[in-house]
Amino acid sequence: MDTRLRRIGTTAEQGMPNITYVDHAGTARTIDGQVGSTVMEAAIRNNVPGIDAECGGACACATCHVYVDEDWMEAVGPSEPMEQDMLDFASDVRATSRLSCQIRITPELDGLKVTTPARQG
Repeated sequence: MDTRLRRIGTTAEQGMPNITYVDHAGTARTIDGQVGSTVMEAAIRNNVPGIDAECGGACACATCHVYVDEDWMEAVGPSEPMEQDMLDFASDVRATSRLSCQIRITPELDGLKVTTPARQG
């Protein structure tokens, strides 16, 4: 009998999609995000630098601002008006800017890549 453990399914299928956070200096860190939580919550839970999240995910501070990799913009989906208004308070906003507290992790986001700005707020 084969006693080796087999990996069953991908981490995304198990509810843990991989998310890569890249800081403004280019240092990348990949973590397992939990399906149903947000990109911000996954960052805080894993001590990812560059995500301040002062409001705790209430879309009220813009300190969890990230740049979504262009290849992932469609999968992440569009921002809501409240998020767009809050991005007015973020630094160096770009076309790919999102608040990570507003990006809900799904299995389809396995491999998502986001970059944090040089400063929050």
